[in-house]
Amino acid sequence: MQFLHELGIEKLQSGNSTGSVFIPGKGRELISSSPVDGTVIGSVTEADESTYETIIAQAQSAFLQWRNWPAPRRGEIVRQIGDALRAHKDQLGRLVSYEMGKSLQEGWGEVQEMIDICDFAVGLSRQLYGLTMHSERPTHRMYEQWHPLGIVGIISAFNFPVAVWSWNSALAWVCGNVTIWKPSEKTPLCSVAVQKIVATVFEKNGVPEGVNCLVQGGREVGERISHDTRIPLVSATGSTRMGKELAAAVGARLGKTILELGGNNAVIISQHADLSMALIGCVFGAVGTAGQRCTSTRRLIIHESVYEQFKNKLISAYQQIKIGDPLDAANHVGPLIDRQAVEQYLSAIEQCKASGGKFIVEGKVLEGTGYESGCYVQPCVAEVTPDMPIVQHETFAPILYIMKYRELEEAIAIQNAVPQGLSSAIITLHLREAETFLGVNGSDCGIANVNIGTSGAEIGGAFGGEKETGGGRESGSDSWKAYMRRQTNTINWGSQLPLAQGIQFSLGDE
Repeated sequence: MQFLHELGIEKLQSGNSTGSVFIPGKGRELISSSPVDGTVIGSVTEADESTYETIIAQAQSAFLQWRNWPAPRRGEIVRQIGDALRAHKDQLGRLVSYEMGKSLQEGWGEVQEMIDICDFAVGLSRQLYGLTMHSERPTHRMYEQWHPLGIVGIISAFNFPVAVWSWNSALAWVCGNVTIWKPSEKTPLCSVAVQKIVATVFEKNGVPEGVNCLVQGGREVGERISHDTRIPLVSATGSTRMGKELAAAVGARLGKTILELGGNNAVIISQHADLSMALIGCVFGAVGTAGQRCTSTRRLIIHESVYEQFKNKLISAYQQIKIGDPLDAANHVGPLIDRQAVEQYLSAIEQCKASGGKFIVEGKVLEGTGYESGCYVQPCVAEVTPDMPIVQHETFAPILYIMKYRELEEAIAIQNAVPQGLSSAIITLHLREAETFLGVNGSDCGIANVNIGTSGAEIGGAFGGEKETGGGRESGSDSWKAYMRRQTNTINWGSQLPLAQGIQFSLGDE
């Protein structure tokens, strides 16, 4: 395919890099097969211990130089990366779609997220503000400033193979850090393509080798990063199980983490909702990326007075969903990432039925022409009760659970009664309902929306959730502070040395 050639993705890549230099790995070969048609796109080699140590040493050396570059100059480099991504948006979006399986519209959208965060980071490079405060002591001045941490480890997931990396990297770089990226072993070629795009910009500007590093691998490489005391911050996206293990490892060495873990997101459909508006948000939230977003809509909590009406709208809408090759822009839904994901989808359906769930749109694995990879499934909808065990879990697949409520307080309680706390939404034209949902007695999620769905966050706001979602925040707002260390400074510019709190301390006649 032409876009593979234009991105420089050959059949075999080392996949491990300090920037412009790719280091031949000695680990196992990781093969990337497209879920679209089962074709082997290429492969990379996993970073063995020796390769990993070489890359860490280069990153440490680069940090000593990079941290002394003025932040606005670092921002200028990130601006150029945004421009390079604009130039490669079509090709990189197609690679994301082909290697991961999301629709082409979403593939392009993911690259646009990268561009947007670069734009955000450019402005941020001139806004790394610290506070000043008045001292209780005369002729003293107090202020705080922020310094870079060092090496930031980034562990990303297959569902957003490039965008989440960019959220972390763009901010980490303007803050003066260097990065080491371990992408998902299921989508390694996307990371190689991005590495090459960034390397071109870095080389042109004389950026030290090692500011942007790439290590390929699975669990073992992730564990190496989490236990490495040379990496003060690890930002990880993935399952709650993975996050708990990583947090324990990093916490044991008193390191810092940013965790973006599981989501079990709900939309409340009020009797005061615009049902046409609700339909678009709910269907996209449920089937976008084939239900493999951490912000995917898993649950609809529908007021009993509009339940049957909205259920019929859902059934009709699901009959219009086009499933197939995601590189065909006419299709809404592509494949799941692999056959293991298909098995999890089928298992969840069986668990739902065993608990008494009734499917109003049946799920199945699709067969026939165009579905030869075995990774295409039918998005499905089940009527359930909120206490069913399967409803408490996140299944990375296009399965939507719908249930009734009578009073708003009941709906909010249902929404909050799951272990995860990432994204949430209410569809209502009633101001009091909206404000109740957003208030202290409302949603317990990190993201709470009104009259939009759970999926599709903008980079201007901090992204993340509570409870088993991990509590981390990435992207916009003041998320940059997580990538820096705070230092409080006091300057005495007088001729005396008074002590704080009025303490008297004398050394005789001196």
